Amino acid sequence: MTATTVATGPIYSTFGDDPDMGELVDMFVGEIPDRIAALEAQFAEGDLTRLGQTAHQLKGAAGSYGFPCVTPVAARVEAAAKGNEPEDRVREALDELVAMCGRMRAGAGQ
Repeated sequence: MTATTVATGPIYSTFGDDPDMGELVDMFVGEIPDRIAALEAQFAEGDLTRLGQTAHQLKGAAGSYGFPCVTPVAARVEAAAKGNEPEDRVREALDELVAMCGRMRAGAGQ
């Protein structure tokens, strides 16, 4: 087993200093709890089709709003859900995505 370092600090949008994008990024980050709730509900219901679709939407949106590091993590959830991976693998990918989304912040950061 290989040890990995799990980052825990905030993730700021690459558009943090862009006045034209600030309000949009704020709105996107504000919607993240609802997106996470939807993903969790879809997993709990065993609706892997919808889970894959929601992860796909988040994959594209995160990159568009300046969070490119979220894109590959959402892609893993999408692939696990659409590939009918075992439940524990889907859960593992989803947990990683939920943790990363919980770190997303609007603004310019430090």
